[in-house]
Parts: sequence; structure tokens; C-alpha cells
Amino acid sequence: MANYPLKRLRRLRYNPLVRDMIRETILTKDDFIYPLFAVSGNKIKNPIKSMPGVFQMSIDVLVEECKEVASLGIPAVILFGIPEHKDEVGS
Repeated sequence: MANYPLKRLRRLRYNPLVRDMIRETILTKDDFIYPLFAVSGNKIKNPIKSMPGVFQMSIDVLVEECKEVASLGIPAVILFGIPEHKDEVGS
């Protein structure tokens, strides 16, 4: 006969915060971070060929994009700056 414990240890279920940390993976809009790529200039929205549906945008366009992202309930963005001039060492 197997040696099963007489008492089920549910210490990980006791605290709601711990329960949330170990729950099954559930993604909601609150978990997303929206990537934005900034370039110099005005009224610029260039597609990034290797990333369909993603664009390099000037600041004026980024502001409007951020408003739309916020209206969708996405809580965060990550901003990547695209330099005007690139060199071989990436400085």
C-alpha cells in the first residue's frame, strides 16, 4: 500500500498572492507591453519589413499611437530609439 500523507499540505494555496503566482498561465491585456520604435522627423510611419504590422514612427505619430494603445487598455509601452546614423560599433 502506498504511503500517502494523511493530511494534504496546501500551503501554496493559503495566501491569495502566492496562489496568483503559481496559477496556470493566463494572459490578459494587463500582461502586455506594446513595443514602439521612434525615429527623428515629423509625420513619419515607416513599416519594419521583418516585423509585419510594426512601424518606425516619429514622435508626433507616437503620441497618437500611445493614445490608441491606452484606449485598448494595454498598460505599458517600451520605446526603442532608432538612430539617424549607425556605425560599426553601435555607439
